[in-house]
Amino acid sequence: MSFILRSVKPEDLNALVDLAKQFNLLNLPGDRKVLSEKIERSVTSFSGGLSKNESEYLFVVEDVEENLIVGSSLILPKHGTDEVPHTFFKVLKKNHYSEDLGIGFIHQVLRFQMDTDGPTEVGGLLVDKAYRRRPEKLGRQISFVRFNYIGLFPERFEDRLLCELTPPLTEEGRSEFWEALGRRFTGLPYQEADLLSQSHKEFIQSLFPEEDIYLCLLDTKARTVVGRVGESTKPAQYLLESIGFHYLEEVDPFDGGPHYGAKVQDLLPIKHGKTLRVAEWKDSNFKNAGLVGVQRDQYCCVQTPYEVRGDEVGLPLATKKLLDIDNDEMVYVTPTKF
Repeated sequence: MSFILRSVKPEDLNALVDLAKQFNLLNLPGDRKVLSEKIERSVTSFSGGLSKNESEYLFVVEDVEENLIVGSSLILPKHGTDEVPHTFFKVLKKNHYSEDLGIGFIHQVLRFQMDTDGPTEVGGLLVDKAYRRRPEKLGRQISFVRFNYIGLFPERFEDRLLCELTPPLTEEGRSEFWEALGRRFTGLPYQEADLLSQSHKEFIQSLFPEEDIYLCLLDTKARTVVGRVGESTKPAQYLLESIGFHYLEEVDPFDGGPHYGAKVQDLLPIKHGKTLRVAEWKDSNFKNAGLVGVQRDQYCCVQTPYEVRGDEVGLPLATKKLLDIDNDEMVYVTPTKF
């Protein structure tokens, strides 16, 4: 079975709506109007028609034989501006010691922060439930395709990357952290507040406390989810950690989910990625494997075996056909095993 990773197209709308409805992520909701706007913005972004602050890059994975969209991911080149700051709680430790009692405590506290010159954010990772646990590891492919594109066009992104991971939620999708903290300061239910925060930050800055919040004052259910990753998100966490992401000691102000980050130059897929010229040799053995991406009218990428010799790369004929490329064309190669 053949899969191709590519930039989203307007005709993908119906399939993307169906896919998004399986999960209903905040940054990729199953809403036809919202997704239509995201696709339009993404098409313009890939063509270079928007500034970094306005751009959004949406990728899909297509089952070529079935003509189905079975996965997605996205990049927000600038998450945190003067108009819409990036907000988070910094997790800090404070020491308190009593000379009279001869005892001390180390308390964890949350300190509200705003970043108006924010990092590039990666997110929107979805794989159709029917295509999970396949040998092609489509979740890994649609995750890595973002780093292939960043390596191809580093000037379009910040030198810092951010990924906001989902914490444990209740079966009803409620956040215990929000119920214990955010709701008391805003009066809003979790889903409504989180959705509003995608475009409006003023209410957070105005209503959230400026002083440090001691975690010991929150109930047990709320404390135990701070900085933790939900079970369904752990594979994504392990993947990010394996390529250079680390916990930033920061959490989401709504659900307490951990923020992971990395310097672009330190990420293994980018550190070992290369722009190479396609070549052909009679004795090729294709002993390596990774993603090969190319930008023409649209961006396309595939997971494939390959062989590198100097500044050239040899590819199987099937890969060339799938990408519709010829010898002497330039491609960006990202290894996926380190």
